[in-house]
Amino acid sequence: MEVILLERVEKLGQMGQVVKVRPGFARNYLLPQKKAMRATKANMAFFEKQKAHLEAVNLERRKDAEQVATKMNDVSVVVIRQAGETGVLYGSVTPRDVADALDAAGYKVDRKQVLIETPIKTLGLFKLRVVLHPEVSISVTVNVARSQEEAELQRSRGGMVTAADLRDDEDEIEEAPEAAEAEVSEEG
Repeated sequence: MEVILLERVEKLGQMGQVVKVRPGFARNYLLPQKKAMRATKANMAFFEKQKAHLEAVNLERRKDAEQVATKMNDVSVVVIRQAGETGVLYGSVTPRDVADALDAAGYKVDRKQVLIETPIKTLGLFKLRVVLHPEVSISVTVNVARSQEEAELQRSRGGMVTAADLRDDEDEIEEAPEAAEAEVSEEG
């Protein structure tokens, strides 16, 4: 089936191109999402009349997306999840979870804009791509942890933190007040 693209579609083509796609892809995705229309003579004539308007609208949306991208440069969000001792999650982190975390951080992002190439099923730091516009995308760091304290520890260490690491840090925290008391008693 041949369609006319109404916007840039990744790995398919630019706005205005006539491309051949599988009928199911056109029927189920491109046409309902208004990303393309059937390549008939009437639609080709309609597109040529509307081309300048569509390009202006696309340019406006791209400028807005670029402004948002500059604000969201190097954004990092924390997603709190339950996990086993080995760091394997009970479930996985979905695009909706990431979109909700970005929304809580003050950035309006739809779940459809968050691209997760491989499922997130463990604790740790993950780089994800957020597509703000077909021509503008940014990288976001998602910190998946069991608690806010663990998230801070992962961010400082740059990776997943095991249960043993958490116990070691708790021991260091408990030892610190004893050391301070010993210094005070030596002075007095």
